[in-house]
Amino acid sequence: MALMTTSREWHLTRRPHGVPVDEDFALVEVELPAPDAVEIVVRNTFLSVDPYMRGRMNDVKSYVPPFQIGEPLEGGAVGEVIESRAEGFAAGDKVMHMAGWRDEAVVPASALNKLPNMPGVEPKEFLGNLGLTGGTAYFGLLHAASAKAGDIVFVSAAAGAVGSAVVQIAKAKGMTVIGSAGGPDKVEFVRSLGADHIIDYKSDGATDRRGAQRDRCVFRQCRRRTSRCRLRPRQPERPVRDLRDDRRL
Repeated sequence: MALMTTSREWHLTRRPHGVPVDEDFALVEVELPAPDAVEIVVRNTFLSVDPYMRGRMNDVKSYVPPFQIGEPLEGGAVGEVIESRAEGFAAGDKVMHMAGWRDEAVVPASALNKLPNMPGVEPKEFLGNLGLTGGTAYFGLLHAASAKAGDIVFVSAAAGAVGSAVVQIAKAKGMTVIGSAGGPDKVEFVRSLGADHIIDYKSDGATDRRGAQRDRCVFRQCRRRTSRCRLRPRQPERPVRDLRDDRRL
């Protein structure tokens, strides 16, 4: 495999106002620095486009630093090692890291996660249900909320990345699921995941919640200035827990 000396990167050229437009970004060709003894050259094959990235385009204080003007964007990516002088990594290894939005990147070995070789599983799945989104759903529902078989779970944004995983995990664990989604297409998608009842929050008050009892667990994904997630169990003996304060996750 030929080693690369240049790469292309997407840079932020200005702060967007409202919906980003093409002029807010630039595709820039850059020279790749030679890796040192603890760095690895990775060729990206998949990148993740996540809602929180829009917030990082604003110059405001948040849980993650904003993107800088004239600098490459960052985000989750899966790629293949094409050159390594670092112990534990060899050319051909599949890895996950945060230096997305570029063709190739020189990344510290400490910032890489080597992906396991799982027959039948494409590496891109580690950017979804085998990665952060699936982990948030699994540990949030079963550990932070301690949901169990027989519980009734309400899932907001049930058609989203985390919400759709919560629906499937809850059903697999024997729970009754009420999902909330906006519009008929998303409602049908949530229904295809196995949700027992669906609420279309964009409809004129119409719901599909027949026979539902009082929710015992609410998996709520809050839409505020930054992306947050809160679990609010409904039993009095299980208090509200904000996942941002849960150091176990």
